[in-house]
Amino acid sequence: MSLRFAALGLLAQHPGSGYDLLKRFEVSMANVWPATQSQLYAELNKLADDGLIEVTAVGARGRKEYRITDAGRAALLGWITRPRDNTPIRRPDVLRVFLLGEMTPADASAYAGGVAAAADEVLAHYRDIRDNAPWDDSTADFYARAALEFGLRSAAMEAEWARWLQAEIATRELDQG
Repeated sequence: MSLRFAALGLLAQHPGSGYDLLKRFEVSMANVWPATQSQLYAELNKLADDGLIEVTAVGARGRKEYRITDAGRAALLGWITRPRDNTPIRRPDVLRVFLLGEMTPADASAYAGGVAAAADEVLAHYRDIRDNAPWDDSTADFYARAALEFGLRSAAMEAEWARWLQAEIATRELDQG
């Protein structure tokens, strides 16, 4: 369901073609909500069928330009203001941690180390975006930076937590050994 609102949000910020949206997705939302070309184009068709976006121009090779409609903007704003409507988050990574007791402590510690390393990579990627994106003073960039800050803090917390887990596994082994 969120792909629908991600597409509506991008079209609310600036009308464009499916290709334009895909490129904007890749540089802005791919870290938060990745989408393939086929998923995005299918969603654009559904949004148009539902009257939430409309085609404003058809160019060469059938390239369609879309813009959000008033009904689409109302749906987007309604969704934004109802955060409690979110579906439950499924976290396979946390489920794996819950089940680490099925592994040897060494393997569990190695898993935690892998989580820390992956989080460090994500953190470096987000820092690169923060430091090199052509930010401006627009409202869209302000909130994009706010979303990026969430990612920065989440990745830093995940790396710190994974290192804590490794230390706790080591302490447990010493206490039981």
